[in-house]
Amino acid sequence: MNSEHDECAGDTAGQLSDGGRTDPATETFVAHRNLLFTVAYEMLGSAADAEDVLQETWLRWTGVDLGTVRDQRAYLVRITTRQALTRLRTLGRRRESYVGSWLPEPLLTSPDVAEDVELADSVSMAMLLVMETLAPTERAVFVLREVFDLGYDEIAEAVDKSPAAVRQIAHRARAHVAARRPRGVVSLAETRDALDAFQRATETGDLQGLLHILAPDVVLVGDGGGVKKAVLRPIVGSDNVARLLTAGLGRVTGAASLRPAQVNGHPALILRLDGVLDTVLAVRIDDGLITGLYAVRNPEKLSHMERETALRR
Repeated sequence: MNSEHDECAGDTAGQLSDGGRTDPATETFVAHRNLLFTVAYEMLGSAADAEDVLQETWLRWTGVDLGTVRDQRAYLVRITTRQALTRLRTLGRRRESYVGSWLPEPLLTSPDVAEDVELADSVSMAMLLVMETLAPTERAVFVLREVFDLGYDEIAEAVDKSPAAVRQIAHRARAHVAARRPRGVVSLAETRDALDAFQRATETGDLQGLLHILAPDVVLVGDGGGVKKAVLRPIVGSDNVARLLTAGLGRVTGAASLRPAQVNGHPALILRLDGVLDTVLAVRIDDGLITGLYAVRNPEKLSHMERETALRR
């Protein structure tokens, strides 16, 4: 486990019982921690907040009598979900005062995340933004049911609803997401081809090349968090987006580098200025064209781009 969120319970792994062996509670928590982080991250869209949720989960887990727990994995998921729900409601109020557009925190992910198509789809920038439009309980139910395939009874315990109510919520959330999610599963090769064409066009200032790869109704969203300069409102339309990109990148000095990377399970681009990470650019692709561009510049959201983060289902 080599990601920064491993430090969240880093001390937990070091809590050893007599004889130098890890105690059962710690072993179980560490074994499921990447799964729990993924649950929290999908619910919150923030790695930093997901780490805080894991720490809270750990503190509660240490007070549990393991002898009374029938399914330890399910129990941990339930604790994590409840903590994430509490934080999600708080975050909603905090994001109302966020400067400019809010985007999820990007993660540098390993190739195995991309190989799990359903997991990669669920943590993509586009899908996380779709899930932002769900109410907190709807989001929790959608994540636990559609991504992690938990039973309605398990989900009901996690969100304090009846199984019948959870079924209704799941149906409503599924329909809501289906109406807004990308129109079809896009292969890694298709995404990579689109990004290659986009990168060539931006690096050479090829306006026509950009217009060729951008959908007519493409939307560019920037997130500077009030710390870095970024568009405060989404820019809509291929002509507007292409001209903004060519003008903006045209001002970048020769010390800039635009390189591909695996971000949230999908190909993306990373802009570095003088070797320092400046922007993570993720995309949404529909029918071979880029329909969404998500530029994260807020430095507070880029800390998980230096080392890979392990995600699990």
